[in-house]
Parts: sequence; C-alpha cells; structure tokens
Amino acid sequence: MFTQLMGIINVTPDSYVPSSRLCTPEAAVQRSLELLEEGADSIDIGGESTRPGAAPVDEVEESRRVIPVIDQLCRKTNAVISIDTFKPLVARRAIEKGATIINDIYGFRDEEMVKVVCANPHVKVIVMHMQGTPQTMQRAPAYPSGVVSEVIAWLSTQARHLEEKGIAKERICLDPGIGFGKTVKQNVELLRAVSQFQQLGYPLLYGVSRKSFLGVLTSRDVSDRLASTVGVASYLMLKGVSVLRVHDVGSHNDVRRVLAKIVE
Repeated sequence: MFTQLMGIINVTPDSYVPSSRLCTPEAAVQRSLELLEEGADSIDIGGESTRPGAAPVDEVEESRRVIPVIDQLCRKTNAVISIDTFKPLVARRAIEKGATIINDIYGFRDEEMVKVVCANPHVKVIVMHMQGTPQTMQRAPAYPSGVVSEVIAWLSTQARHLEEKGIAKERICLDPGIGFGKTVKQNVELLRAVSQFQQLGYPLLYGVSRKSFLGVLTSRDVSDRLASTVGVASYLMLKGVSVLRVHDVGSHNDVRRVLAKIVE
C-alpha cells in the first residue's frame, strides 16, 4: 500500500482554507518546501480559487501568480510540480518552467489543453469531473442516472478521448471531483465507490481536504476539519487510492506511515 500525497499550494487571496492563502511567490515557495519536508510526493500549485462561487481570474493574472513560484521552486528542488489550471496559456508557461503534471478541473474539455499535453509527452494529466462551473456548480447538482454511474461514464469517455489523441494511458489519472457539483450525499456515494472507479484501470486521485461536506457531516468550521479529513484519508489509503490532494501533509504522512506498518 502506498498512496502518494499531493500538497496544495494556493497562490490566491481567496482560498477556502485561510491558512493556505499564499499571496507572494516567496511565501508559496517556502510553504512548498515545508510540505516537501513533511512528506509530500508532489506539489499542486494553483493561482485561481475554484471554491463554490469564486470569481474567475484571467490568464495574465493567473500566470503572474503561479509562474514565478514554479520557476523558483524548480530551481531549488527536483520535486514533482503540478499546475492546477484549465487555461492552455498558463499550462504551457508552467511546463516551460518545469511543471510535469496538469491538473484540470474541467477534465480537458478544451481541445487546446489537449494539444498542450500532446506537445509535451513527458507531462501527465489529472482529469477531474465537475458539473457546471465553480460559479454555478453547487446551485442544484443533479444526476438522474445516479452520481456514481454518471461520473464514471464521463471520466471514462474523457480518458478514452485523450488516449485517442495519442496520450498514453499511464499518463492519465482520474479524479471524481469531490465537492465540484455534488451534494453531501453524492460526495459520500463517490467515496463509497472507490473500487468501481478503480475498475476503469487508471490511477485514482481524491481531494477531500477540509471540504464543506465534512463541515456538514461534523458541524465543524474549515479550521477544525483536520480530524475528519484524515479519517476519510485513512479509508482511502486502505482502499488503495493512488493520490490524495491535501493541505496538511504532515498529518497525512503520519497516517500513511502507520498504516503501511499495520498492513505490510
């Protein structure tokens, strides 16, 4: 059992986790180095908040936020860097500076993003499911055929499309998109369905860190959701999920180390 930990770096003033709001390149680089020291296997850097209702950011501003961070971090370390963006220009610039993963919340619906990946065969992709946009996704999420079956069908279709474009299967990771156009009940159903997603044959990423559905289930504020986050993470690690995207790397690494000893 070995689940990789992807540390979250938000170079934004409006991330839903206040402690992760890093508004200067220097602060973001320093926090990235701390997450690597705590046990992160990769760092996911984003310059636009995608919390429900977040205001969009143009590609110029997003690039201004994230590109210096990636540049400085790649000069200081050989860490695996992911760029959290759905904008082709930002993705291209991030790859030029050393990013080797593109994490696209729109799941590469934009063919220009697909072209970016095709032009860079060393780059891997995270294909996430989202219903709607960050501005609309939580208004009334509905899945007439069931959230699990619809998300599986959509991710499978997108993955096959990327493969048809020449992107090797081993470069593709799937993310059910917890909290992105889903109710609390639907999020729980997606967590229960890990084995069904794994049957698609791709690495699987889950991002549950401190999200609002945990607040509903526990009546806890975002600052007090570490216990519930780690609880879900433990379950996902035991299920063999490939990657967890987390804010609190140290706590998750402790759990990973202990579980590895128990199940080895």
